[in-house]
Amino acid sequence: MPHTDWRLASHVVAALLGGYFFALAAGVLIAATYPAARSDATLVGHMISVAVYAAAIIWAFSARHHGRAWLAMLLPGVVMLVAGLLISGYPL
Repeated sequence: MPHTDWRLASHVVAALLGGYFFALAAGVLIAATYPAARSDATLVGHMISVAVYAAAIIWAFSARHHGRAWLAMLLPGVVMLVAGLLISGYPL
C-alpha cells in the first residue's frame, strides 16, 4: 500500500481532533439533558466526555478505513452538538 503513512496520519488526526469534537458534542448533549442544576449538569457532562474521548480514540484506531473513522466522529458529533444546543436554548 503506497499511502500507508497518509492513512496512519489520517487515523491519528481523526482520533485526536475528531475524537475531541465527538467528546465535546457528547458533553454538550449530556449537559443539556441531565436532570440537575445547570452547574452540576455541566460538570457531569464534562466528566463523561473524558471517557467518551478515550473511547473515540480507541475506536478511531480500530476502524479499518480512515474515512469510516472520520465519518463516525463527525456525523454523530454534529447531530449531538446541534441537538444539545437546541435543547439548552441556544439560538442557531
